[in-house]
Formats: sequence, structure tokens, C-alpha cells
Amino acid sequence: MPRTVLSRRPALAAALRPVLALALLFGAPAAAQDTALERAPARALGKADTLRAADGWRTSLVAQLQGNQAAYSNWQEGGVNALAFTASAEGSFDRVVGRFLISQNGRLAFGLLRQDTLSFRKAVDVVRYGATVETASDDAFRPYLGVSLRTQFADGYDYDPSPEDYPSLVVVPGEEVRVSTFAAPLVLGQSVGLAYRPGGGFVARSGLALRETAVSVRELRPVYGNGLDQTVRVEVGVDVEAIFERDVMENVRLRSRLTAFQGFGVVGEALPDVLFENALVLKVNDLINVTLNGSALYDRDVSSDLQLRETVALGLTFELL
Repeated sequence: MPRTVLSRRPALAAALRPVLALALLFGAPAAAQDTALERAPARALGKADTLRAADGWRTSLVAQLQGNQAAYSNWQEGGVNALAFTASAEGSFDRVVGRFLISQNGRLAFGLLRQDTLSFRKAVDVVRYGATVETASDDAFRPYLGVSLRTQFADGYDYDPSPEDYPSLVVVPGEEVRVSTFAAPLVLGQSVGLAYRPGGGFVARSGLALRETAVSVRELRPVYGNGLDQTVRVEVGVDVEAIFERDVMENVRLRSRLTAFQGFGVVGEALPDVLFENALVLKVNDLINVTLNGSALYDRDVSSDLQLRETVALGLTFELL
């Protein structure tokens, strides 16, 4: 799990400001509800507001295969052979049952890369699931209950580890060290509060929350803030989520998601945990697209540094539902 170091804790607030500013930038046009929002496409998240019980399930399930490759043989100017591929699936499932709107969303993604003589390494590994139950009404503000899950499929490694970063692990200089595996960590969340749906592909939620960080492998527990004998760590706090999905221009779609959690036990002592994920999809035709993904993560229990991930991929898209 390579770590990108942007700043140490004293400068972290300054590093997070651009992230939060981008979130506000994406959210503000949706909240404005101008005529452009009223013309938002049917796939926008705001269309869940028009769902009725008689419509049954409104579903969307999209699978993608993406990759890139470079090969050199006797190329005088030099170069590095590389091969990378990613498979992913993303879906949403909405339905009105009685007086309630049930919304579910999930994302699965796994990718590998190989450079030159190195063996294949994990590039992308994501397991996400979320579900909310809101009152079904025409009001912009609605009470909600929500649950979430976040983990990964396969083992993850730090290929340049430092003993100071992993005091509970055996670190041999120059050798990789395993820092994650399936359900280690497994982050669960439950929240209750108020949802805001102004339309146009923008949804925001905020409320009281519980968060459980489960780590099934004993020696990995301190890596994620748990004690060696603490399989599950429970935190109580405030949870905030903002989602924006909309076509920003013809054949260009933006998906943005910001989540933040502030534990009551560290108010005034530490910044909230923040995850900011963005995907810009450029549609070439009905089958081919280019996807730019960027994520920023700050979790004080894992690292005092802001972590960044960025990928660009050309791929095939299949709309299954």
C-alpha cells in the first residue's frame, strides 16, 4: 500500500482545503436548481425523487473492462514494458415501498499491473456498498437511515516499508510487507439524520453515526488504529456524505462522492476522516470510454499524511441493467 506524502499533520488543514473546496464547487451548481438542472438526464441521482411505488425497481448496473499496454524491443530511445488491466462493476437500485424510498449502491473493482521484470502487483481493489431508507415525499429535506461497508478483495503490500510505519509487523529492509487483506480492514457504518435532495443529481446527508473498524488479522490491527487484541474498534460521531452525478457536457459524465466522519472522542484534537472520490467518464461511443479516476483519503488512524490515488484508463463498457 504505497503512501503518497503531501504534508505532515501541522500543514494538513491547508492540504485538505482544496479537497473541500472542490466538493463545494461540485455541489453548488446542483443546489442552485437553475434551468440546466431541470434538464438533467434521467440517469442523474436526482431522478430518484420522481420514483413511485408503481414503478417497481429502478436499476442501473454497468460493467467495465479497462487496460493499457506498452512493449519495447530493441528500441534505441528506451522504455519500460508495462501491462495493466482493471475489471469493475457499479450499480444502483432504487424503489419506493409504502412511504419509504430505498436506495442501494455498490461498486466492485479489481486491477493488476506489471512493469518490466517486476511481478504483477495490485493496482485497484475496491469493495463498496451503501443503502439508505428515506421518507418518500416531494420535500427536499427528508429523514433517513443508512448503512455502509468498505473493504477490499486481495492482499495489499507496501513495497518500500519503514519500520516506524509498522511497529507491529516484521519489516525487512528491501522486502515487501503485507498491510491489508480481505476484511482487514473492514469498515462498517450506520447513521441516522437528514437527507437533502434538491434534484439535478445532487444528494447530501448528515447525521449521528456509528463506525466500526474490524481487522481480522491480529498483526495488522495497529496499522488501522486498533489495539493488538481489539478485533473491532467502535467510534461514535457525526457523518456527512455528498454525492453529485451529472453530464457536464455531451458525452462527458462526472461522478463525485465526498464522505467525512468526525468522532466525538477526538473533537478539537484531530481533523475528520475524509474520503473524496471522483470519476470523469468520456464516452467515445456506446462501447468505448476513457475514465479518469482520482481519490483523496485522510484517516488519522492509518497515516498522518494525505493519501492520493489517480488512474487513467481506456476501456469497454457494458450496460447490464
